[in-house]
Amino acid sequence: MSLELVFSRPGTTRAVTRGAARLLIDMGYAPLLEVCLPNGRRADVMALGPRGDIVICEVKSGIEDYRVDRKWGEYAPFCDAFFFAVAPEFPADVLPDHPGLIVADGFGGAVIREAPATPLAPARRKALTIAFARLGAMRSFRDQAGG
Repeated sequence: MSLELVFSRPGTTRAVTRGAARLLIDMGYAPLLEVCLPNGRRADVMALGPRGDIVICEVKSGIEDYRVDRKWGEYAPFCDAFFFAVAPEFPADVLPDHPGLIVADGFGGAVIREAPATPLAPARRKALTIAFARLGAMRSFRDQAGG
């Protein structure tokens, strides 16, 4: 029998994800949740800006979640800006300095530290934008048509 440790806090994850998405909407972005990337990773929040810029937010529900999940560095090739999104009680000093930082709850959020701009190559931007639009359209159809 194996012992599986669970470091996720589903309620915190949902609240931070919701708040980060609401913040991005307020900033003029169109977010999608749980977006599969070409490298097989899944972005918690991916958002398309009004000028075509792409932002990814990696939601961390707690310090344990951050410590056991180090794949966040693999998101950078697929966005112009990368943020951690955490709850207000998260000890932000354990996070690295270079990604952006969003603090969020179920109602909204705030950018605490801007993410450095790392512009995507035009061909990758086009491919990601098309994939993003198709995913959004398919989800919209599924939600409207019930399957």
